[in-house]
Amino acid sequence: MNIVIVGAGEVGRSIANTLAGEQHDVYLVEQDEDKAREADEELDVRVIRGNGARPQVLSEAGISEETGREVDLLLACTDRDEVNMLSCWIAHRAGVKRVISRVRNLEFTDSPTWGKKLGIDIMISPERSLAREILELLAVTSASKTAELLDGRAAIYAFKASDDSPLVGKSLKDIRIENKSLAAVFVYVEREEGEDIVPDGDTVINAGDLCYVVTYKEAVWLLEKLFQLQTSRELRKVFIVGGGKVGFQTAMRIRSEYPHAEIRLIDSDAEKCAKLAEEFGGDVIVMNGDGADKNLLSEEGISDADGFVCATESDEVNLVYAAIAKSMGARKSIAVVRRRQYQEMTDLMPVDAVVDPNEALASVILSTIRYPGHTRALSVIEKINAEMVEIVLPKDHQLEGKPLFELKLPKGVLLALIGRRKSIFVPTGATTLEAGDRIILFASTELMPETVALFNNNTQAETGA
Repeated sequence: MNIVIVGAGEVGRSIANTLAGEQHDVYLVEQDEDKAREADEELDVRVIRGNGARPQVLSEAGISEETGREVDLLLACTDRDEVNMLSCWIAHRAGVKRVISRVRNLEFTDSPTWGKKLGIDIMISPERSLAREILELLAVTSASKTAELLDGRAAIYAFKASDDSPLVGKSLKDIRIENKSLAAVFVYVEREEGEDIVPDGDTVINAGDLCYVVTYKEAVWLLEKLFQLQTSRELRKVFIVGGGKVGFQTAMRIRSEYPHAEIRLIDSDAEKCAKLAEEFGGDVIVMNGDGADKNLLSEEGISDADGFVCATESDEVNLVYAAIAKSMGARKSIAVVRRRQYQEMTDLMPVDAVVDPNEALASVILSTIRYPGHTRALSVIEKINAEMVEIVLPKDHQLEGKPLFELKLPKGVLLALIGRRKSIFVPTGATTLEAGDRIILFASTELMPETVALFNNNTQAETGA
């Protein structure tokens, strides 16, 4: 594919590097000379210096009225929404096949009208998806990672097996027999010794295993009890430090889903606090102060807090403040971290989870690029080199009416869940596929393309058989 990426920040460089490694022809447009030089030195892509919202600059990357149709995709992912949307509009007018825009201002994603009028195929807001992830991590105390599936009715969770967990020493086959009411699929096991595997029925769970499990939202509490011998309680008090887009969205979601919870939002900018207080109208306690002020945290009851989320623009601040809150008794601490080198800090600091808006954005974009058609991107779990996608089986597809055992999926590919009309269930080998089924697939990055092709290709429909 011929791909043009506007913006050589963390997200743009990461996606450009991945796509170049997959043998796509990539142009990377960047106005900042330092970022452009860094990309030129480190990546196997052609770097165009200039403003990606200018037609003259985009023409150097092959986007013009004469050549635009030869470009398969333009991705605009700078930190400026106006640049991204204008780049997409120019590319659409020039005939580029697909255009994707990152947007940070939430008013642009509140309605699909903006994107449609500008010819933008997909508008992605990482702040919204990140707020959903943070809320789920707060709600399920023992989970260190999570991602929603099937419109939030199901999810993937990462749980660590405690030393005294009843799962330890048992095979997945035996776990299913002993827990017949547990509707869950173990899709990946990350071991402390480094022996990471896609499990099968004979896989035995060890103490310390970090298990990625797909399940319904209603079943997660049983999973948590099996892994950690504890059950989360309903959120009653949450601290949020940082009144930016992520902090604001997180507070909004908590207020909506837990209307009786006390929410304290702390920010050092007095003017921003005044605007936020007006926006929330008293439903959220907005405080002008320092999120690391131990006296302030103590007076406001940090020791009783179910969660502490630090979402400032500084990764270092977020990690340190989250560690301080955890040491003062917060039940769960979460730090927003954008730089990859900090992703493993939960192993070194008393922080329960880190969430990365750049990784969330990059994963959705990469899956969207790789798997068009009837496929919807869900998640790229970069740490374990695995992906999850949702496929809708179209009418009259060649697989319609076939039981799953006839598909002969490659080893390492799991069909985790099926959403059918109003129900969600874990399929068995005897489950037959129906048109309109929303199928959740889990596979390694290497195996996913051929798996998606199986569901997207439709020989029966094409031949009229």
